[in-house]
Amino acid sequence: MTSSMDAAGPAQESAIEAYRVGMEYRRGWALRDCSFRLPAGRICGLVGPNGAGKTTLLAITANLLKPTDGTLKVFGMAPESAEAGRRTAFLAQEKPLFRRFTVAETLRLGRELNPGWDQRAAENIVRSGNVPINAKIGTLSGGQRTRVAFALAFGKRPDLLLLDEPMSDLDPLVRHELMGTLLAEAAERGTTVLMSSHMLTELENVCDFLLVISSGGLRMAGDVDELRSAHVLLQGARSNDGEPRIPAELAGHTMVEYRTSGRQATALIRPDGPVTGQWQADTPTLEELLLAYLRSPDAPPLISPEAHAPGKPYGFGGSDAVAA
Repeated sequence: MTSSMDAAGPAQESAIEAYRVGMEYRRGWALRDCSFRLPAGRICGLVGPNGAGKTTLLAITANLLKPTDGTLKVFGMAPESAEAGRRTAFLAQEKPLFRRFTVAETLRLGRELNPGWDQRAAENIVRSGNVPINAKIGTLSGGQRTRVAFALAFGKRPDLLLLDEPMSDLDPLVRHELMGTLLAEAAERGTTVLMSSHMLTELENVCDFLLVISSGGLRMAGDVDELRSAHVLLQGARSNDGEPRIPAELAGHTMVEYRTSGRQATALIRPDGPVTGQWQADTPTLEELLLAYLRSPDAPPLISPEAHAPGKPYGFGGSDAVAA
């Protein structure tokens, strides 16, 4: 993958800029002091455990919720503005569709409600899945309904596409087909995609940008390749005394996670200089990186310069990394 900083420079347009966004419900805070920047044209994975605030963040961006604190801009505009609404499409996890409408009637509804509607693009997505155009939505399978929902989203021709667990209820074959459609459409249009998902392995083949949320706060954000290369996965022998303490030679590095299993020790670090000791060092996969951060909520966060909201200091690597 190629970083957009290499291709377009740090002045690239922002699709989303969030400044200290917080959302409080009766049960407590779903988001707290969340600041980040998503450059335009990226396919971004939004990752976190259940209840971390992913759906809340998507709903704020789609103008379905008003944040309790802070502000969020979509292409430099408030989400409630007509222009931001025109440029944004949101596909909720429930994929709300009128069950008594036919597929054709559903696409006609999209055409009537969206001035920039692309009927050909919407019909192509439906027909590529052999979805009967005159069938009622309520008679379709889960995969077929998801394809119709995708057709509505892409028919709008959005500049920003928000997807909340869009394929969680689909079998692997349909997921693969729809992911291919998503990537092809996004590449053709230069669409920015923000997609929440628990399917970590699939994200590695799709996303070039990442936002990780845990306990309502931003834990990690930036270009996938940059985030991976900022970390080292170490594997070696556990200390002879059997204690699960962190080895002394790793004390000078930023520790994300240290685990032991039998005689084996594994550490994910952000190195501050050369790593000494008898360790096998590798660059972590995206899945290994994400799991380590999700298992270690107290690990120092890492927000890359490219992902940092303008006007705030940032760090990238080592103990200089700061939370947004």
